[in-house]
Amino acid sequence: MKNFTQAWLLATGLGLTLASCDKASDPNTPDNGNGGTTGKTKYVISALPVGTTGIADYLLTSDNLTSGTITTLGNGKEQDGTYRYYMTHKNRFFSLLYGQNNPGAVTTYNLDATGSLSKVSDFQAETVQAFAPVGDDILTIKIPRSGNESASFYRINAEQSKVVGEAQVNIVKLAGNGERAHFTWATQVGNKVFAPYMSIKGVSPDVFGTSYPDSAWVAVLSYPDLKVEKVIKDNRISYIGRYFEDGLAVDESGDIYGFSGGIATTSGQATSKKPSAYVRIKAGTSEFDKSYLFNVEQASGGYHVTSHLYVGNGNLVVLMNPVSAKGAYAVGKRIGIVNVHNQTFKWVSDMPEESTITGITNSNYSAKDGKGYVGITFTDGSSYVYQIDATTAKGTRGLKVEGGKISSIKALSY
Repeated sequence: MKNFTQAWLLATGLGLTLASCDKASDPNTPDNGNGGTTGKTKYVISALPVGTTGIADYLLTSDNLTSGTITTLGNGKEQDGTYRYYMTHKNRFFSLLYGQNNPGAVTTYNLDATGSLSKVSDFQAETVQAFAPVGDDILTIKIPRSGNESASFYRINAEQSKVVGEAQVNIVKLAGNGERAHFTWATQVGNKVFAPYMSIKGVSPDVFGTSYPDSAWVAVLSYPDLKVEKVIKDNRISYIGRYFEDGLAVDESGDIYGFSGGIATTSGQATSKKPSAYVRIKAGTSEFDKSYLFNVEQASGGYHVTSHLYVGNGNLVVLMNPVSAKGAYAVGKRIGIVNVHNQTFKWVSDMPEESTITGITNSNYSAKDGKGYVGITFTDGSSYVYQIDATTAKGTRGLKVEGGKISSIKALSY
């Protein structure tokens, strides 16, 4: 997904199309369409040419993320459209056009036998605000912030590249408090979909404000019929995730961990009294585990989580901002490691000074081997992929992306 600040500016008054997320059956790991790894791996890096406006991303490929240089100059596949968002599923790479409230083109790629990125198809999809790989599908959710009271769910078959099912959920009834349920994301958990949401007023001038800043909710939906089976609530934290940001992670045992940044707002000001923290839903249950609360804000010495990437064995790479900079859409520039199993926190060492950073990607890659890969762009215009080792809590500068600002890091096999 592109830098969230840019995404929010686009979204104001307009809405967003698909963005990038890797969940369910671990689509962060390249697969052969049957859920398993096979053959060689290529990494697909999207990059916006430096110093340009109104120019589309380029899709670049690399054999590794830890060394070397790739460039946007005379290289890569230019995307047709100014704003694109990216995801992988069933070993396909989806490039999704921001549609300004209109359907947008979705271009599908895979790798051919030589490892080259090849276009498979183009199709149209609705402008949506949340999506996730679920089973064989890409589940997308169009969530009205005012007016229409129903969110629309679409099942797009990842291999057929077409809509194969739809459903509606009344988000005013779902909230049940006079406001609207606005889904922050969705995650496959077994044969269900867990969809956290924030409660919003949906009325100008405080559309995304709420009178309920100190609660979190998760809707549990059946699949594929997408009926709301229940809503689970926790008053120990504010809402899970962020607008356009996945807040859940599922570990190897099937336990679900969700972060809250404590960033619910009223009239644009953070008003939640709850800390940034992780909560847990144990495998096979659909209730918050009241015995578990990891206060990351306290453990980090006054920072809150803005984004996370699960890298395996209970470890997450987290982007952090100071509590003093709490806001609904600010992207963290300091990186830490959270272990949700033993409730520990470490800052990542050997990272660049925050003052030198202009952007960090929150659409990142991990093979769930304890390492995560994050794109960082600097004030001098240079961009690098950084490897973050959760075991050592150390960052290492790797692949250089010349001439472009990294917006997404994905992987495919061939």
